[in-house]
Amino acid sequence: MIKPETRMKIKGYLEGMINTIIAKHKGKRKAEAPYQLRPIKKHSEDGDIKPFHEALIPDGILAIWEFERSFSTDLGHSFEEVGKLVALDNHSHAERGFPLVGEISGETVSLIEAFENEINNGKVRPGRFIEMVDEVFRSSSNTGRGTKRTVRVDLYVLTSKDERYFFEIKTPQPNKGQCREVTKRLLTVVAIAKGKPPLVNPFYAMAYNPYGTSKAYYKRSISNYLDLENEVVIQQEFWDILGGPGTFEEVLDIYREVGKDKGGDIIDQLALNY
Repeated sequence: MIKPETRMKIKGYLEGMINTIIAKHKGKRKAEAPYQLRPIKKHSEDGDIKPFHEALIPDGILAIWEFERSFSTDLGHSFEEVGKLVALDNHSHAERGFPLVGEISGETVSLIEAFENEINNGKVRPGRFIEMVDEVFRSSSNTGRGTKRTVRVDLYVLTSKDERYFFEIKTPQPNKGQCREVTKRLLTVVAIAKGKPPLVNPFYAMAYNPYGTSKAYYKRSISNYLDLENEVVIQQEFWDILGGPGTFEEVLDIYREVGKDKGGDIIDQLALNY
């Protein structure tokens, strides 16, 4: 269960996020009627001129569309903050943008680079991430001093059992390059922390599943680049680690509460320009 005071913190954070985005986008607009087409612009510092969109779609609809694009970026960051707040209810410590600092030997760096090439060539199979973690752990434990490295993790959680979770919270629809980069970062975590499960647990976290309510519905063709079963936690799996069973549904309910409260305001101020 998410504590009542934590629910209020989450709602306050989300409401503030929405207000900030509304203010930013409303400030870009003039007071023309939302049903009219936008005037033709000759220059834009932001590179946001879309002449064919603007020739067909009323200004009020374009404003909502532009808001959604900006909102999607901030929404991704919201999962880090909300995840941290939920984890603090249930674990010893949680921190966003956690800087993990330590030394990595040249041998271990070369090993991780070799794994990068393997991923790039689409040769990841089920269970491969576990093998990668084991090899990097052995290499980092057996070699001497190396070069100081820092990896900044999206969300770090320390449990009461001294288990450490390192989450890279990224898009649920990654491309090959993103798969390669995230895996590199997770293996670097293993090398710096010099640990592996169950004490050191690195994961690619997807806050929601765009294909359905179960991981079985996940259909993104990235199975050659990610070990989905062992490297990725998606939707319920991710939120359950932070807050226990049912946390995803609780968190989604809070987002829906905020959406009901702020939805009319978004339409009035952006589409209708009140």
